[in-house]
Amino acid sequence: MDGLHAAGMPGVYGEVRDTGRVWRGACGVADLDTGRPVTPDMRQRVGSITKTFTAVAVMQQVERGRIRLDEPIGGLLPQLVPGERGSGVTVRMLLNHTSGIGDYLPYAFPSLRGLPAGPGASAASLDDNRFRRFLPAELIETGLAAPPVGEPGGPTGVYSNTNYLLLGRLLEQVTGSTAEEYVTRHVIGPAGLRHTGFPAGPRVEGPHSRMYEALYGLIDPPRDYSVYDMSWVGPAASLVSTMADLNLFYGRLLAGGIVGRSSLEQMQRTVPVRALDGSTIEYGLGLHRVDVPGGGTFWGSDGSVWGAGTMSLTRADGRRQMSLAVNLMRWNTPDSAGRPQPHPVDAALTALYRQAMCGGAGARLRAGGGVQATAVVP
Repeated sequence: MDGLHAAGMPGVYGEVRDTGRVWRGACGVADLDTGRPVTPDMRQRVGSITKTFTAVAVMQQVERGRIRLDEPIGGLLPQLVPGERGSGVTVRMLLNHTSGIGDYLPYAFPSLRGLPAGPGASAASLDDNRFRRFLPAELIETGLAAPPVGEPGGPTGVYSNTNYLLLGRLLEQVTGSTAEEYVTRHVIGPAGLRHTGFPAGPRVEGPHSRMYEALYGLIDPPRDYSVYDMSWVGPAASLVSTMADLNLFYGRLLAGGIVGRSSLEQMQRTVPVRALDGSTIEYGLGLHRVDVPGGGTFWGSDGSVWGAGTMSLTRADGRRQMSLAVNLMRWNTPDSAGRPQPHPVDAALTALYRQAMCGGAGARLRAGGGVQATAVVP
């Protein structure tokens, strides 16, 4: 953590667990203006880690027989996804991003098109949408109207937040509650998470860091976006949690304590998925798989929202866990061709992940494991 802070990260904090032992630490500042330090128990916007919670909620409904994984969504959400697309896309395809449905983000945030160095790209959309209240149906309609990114059920998926907003509407259809309400009562509560929840407004309740966004050098100095209306991601990426709660959640999930073993097996059936930064990750039903040669296989997720990045991984045997948070995002600046250039933070963050997962074994993280994915939009 000291190395990451020295490389340019304002603040980093987290928790590592290993066979009953717990380490918590923090380094750096939560507020660049006041010098207020980060602490290990701070709350964090955890971005796409939310997708695991939403996937668990869906799997609970699968266990109750209200949803079938290979059921076409057109029969469940006929008004939202009618016709041929509705009959071709299944619930499973939404969960593992093989639906071929495009992401609404470039249209909800039009000034970000062409990032990291496209002509006309700017941070204007971030500021314009800070207090905007998006309606889920509005975002879903935008994603469905976007050009398809593949054929439904293809061998390789393409990451899309539209998929998880559709799953949120599906949960609402079958449970009579919003996805956020259902996840709170039936996932967060039973898992024993005391510091995890969906934000009631644009502010994070409880102790938290400011969240600094650099947007690939377009915002210099980086701007604080810790106050932000999270309706732009809802059940796809709006959750707030602590690193201790994330370790508790993934530990219980992988031990079969939140959904049954058969559901967990379905969640761990992965396909290659192209992430928003162009890398390929192994993605199941709301779960990433990260293979660490010499360190084992880890399951979990990572996520980012404006200014906040989080990684939470648990080894398959449950004995080693790490959850880490940072408060600066998209720190790389592009070259003249628009390619993000290496930054000292990259190497320092990878070294921290290695230490947290392998205890100093120095294992190399396998390409496509998602380790750099916290540097992209959720």
